[in-house]
Amino acid sequence: MRTLFLAWQAPEDRAWFPVGRLDADTEHSRYQFHYTRGAGQARMEGFHPIASFPDFEAFYESSELFPMFKNRVLGSQRRDFKSYLESLALEASDPISILAISGGERQTDSFEVFPKIEKGSDGSFSCRFFLHGLRHMSPTAQLRAGNLREGEALGVSVELNNPKYGLAIQLTSQDYEFLGWTPRYIVADVLKAINKTHDISARVVKVNAESVPLNRRVLVELQGILPVDYEPMTDDMFLPFSMSA
Repeated sequence: MRTLFLAWQAPEDRAWFPVGRLDADTEHSRYQFHYTRGAGQARMEGFHPIASFPDFEAFYESSELFPMFKNRVLGSQRRDFKSYLESLALEASDPISILAISGGERQTDSFEVFPKIEKGSDGSFSCRFFLHGLRHMSPTAQLRAGNLREGEALGVSVELNNPKYGLAIQLTSQDYEFLGWTPRYIVADVLKAINKTHDISARVVKVNAESVPLNRRVLVELQGILPVDYEPMTDDMFLPFSMSA
């Protein structure tokens, strides 16, 4: 099983909530979806059940990827599909892998997809994502990002007073140019790695051409070691909604 979470952004304060969990066994064509407790918190901000998943407490199963997720993957029949895969540094057209990196964002709704961080037996973890916030950076920072090299190391630092999220994780070039941030959904886990093991690193996987939108321009891989007694993405908002008190 591979796990993706579905996040929803509130329209007023733009806060993000993990509202659902997808478990996918593509080899055996088994897909499961259920809401998380984050959906309960999101209801306070105006979140309603998704039409294809009308019951907050139900567990949904299917032999095919649910349309809610399938429709967020570029169709393989598209002429630009091969270049799209290349921009994600992927060779196979597995929709779960595509969603894990692309985020499945659409202009028509307020949802985003992200993968569950998996911790190895030695405490190690790694995740790939596109550099966040590059479109808000200065022209100098955008130029520096475009000149990054594949394999180049990036600096990782904690931002304590981010005006939007409070805590955030910044990424910088080796010559100290501030380039952007990690996704907000890994901040808590990265902070655990930094505070407890001091073992965290980031590198550039791919730099896409200027024709690719800025939100898919720089693909980053982050690696670290988590504490032995800590499991990522298991706090209250990630638990099944049906377990709510």
